[in-house]
Amino acid sequence: MKIFHLSDLHIGKQLNGYSLKENQEAVLNQIVDYAASRHPDVILICGDIYDKTAPSGEAYTMFGNFLEALSGIKPEITVLIIAGNHDSPERLSYASAFLERHRIHLSVFPPRNQEEYLKKVVLRDENGPVNFYLLPFLKPGYVRQLFPDNQPDGYESAIRAVLERETIDAGERNILLSHQFYTAGSKDPETCESEQAVIMAGGLDRVDASVLSDFDYIALGHIHGSQKVGKASVRYCGTPYKYSVSEENHKKSVTVVNIGKKGDEPELEFLPLNGIQDVRRERGTLSEILKRATEENRHDFVSVTLTDEEEPYRVRERLEEVFDHMLELRVDNERTRHKRLEEGETVPVLKPLEAFRQFFKAVRGEEMTMEEEQAMERIVQEAKEEEGL
Repeated sequence: MKIFHLSDLHIGKQLNGYSLKENQEAVLNQIVDYAASRHPDVILICGDIYDKTAPSGEAYTMFGNFLEALSGIKPEITVLIIAGNHDSPERLSYASAFLERHRIHLSVFPPRNQEEYLKKVVLRDENGPVNFYLLPFLKPGYVRQLFPDNQPDGYESAIRAVLERETIDAGERNILLSHQFYTAGSKDPETCESEQAVIMAGGLDRVDASVLSDFDYIALGHIHGSQKVGKASVRYCGTPYKYSVSEENHKKSVTVVNIGKKGDEPELEFLPLNGIQDVRRERGTLSEILKRATEENRHDFVSVTLTDEEEPYRVRERLEEVFDHMLELRVDNERTRHKRLEEGETVPVLKPLEAFRQFFKAVRGEEMTMEEEQAMERIVQEAKEEEGL
């Protein structure tokens, strides 16, 4: 069975105030073209469809056009979608009954009562059934009512408890869609600036991938760089476009997964995706940077670091005359480094938890307990998610 694994479309996202509409449309169109030529049996979209919980009308239209284009491919391709932490479950589930008639299946909430289980979609190929389990983003509070006598005390125990309720046939091929922060033991996945704001400091949202042992392939969303989590069958596919300068060296792609017989290792292929504009860094003297500009690259989103020892005349204006999507301008030379040493360490802007930790100690005269820190972590995380950070 051939699978396209996608996630973290973040439709509607901006980059330092610049619209990414044309770039997002370009990569979505490339995905449609790949689907038409390669014709997968199923396309998995593993959360964070939109960048905000209240998407714009333009974002809705873009995703609607994408689904319409996929549904127009014949024979029809099944599409499975789960909600991520950036998505509003209620908004994402709109018209879900209609979409299922076009083989587009959505799961936006985890089970919320004793009668509910993970959404399961069964497809078949020459080797028999393949069972797809759809697990949308969850926080422990979402599922505590399922376990009145033994409530999960964290993300990992919540995921484990939800999966243990399922009846999974070990003799068949089973695939999970999930949108969480999974780790391989003590090894965290590589992250970048564009998703670090929603990853909990202190690791409270970490889930060890060992809880996923019943599945033959685990299609993950949430982390923006394509990578495995311990083994090849547990995989983040990454975003289809670069959403921060820290993703400069990422090779964006559609992850193609070929599932053979039960027990066979999944075969992976990566189909490249390219936006209209690249996202990258430029470093050097002003003259060096200007010489490197070409008609092909000057429209990219660029972060510029100047190394001139003396500040050139009209530096920002001269750069913006060439690079029309400049994200930031920094200076790194002997003078600025010496100035930083003279002034000493810059007073850092504290993260919310650290600011509250200092406030707590000043008021109470004692350090926060582990339980108090965990409670405050959850409050900070919920506030970030409410604001769509």
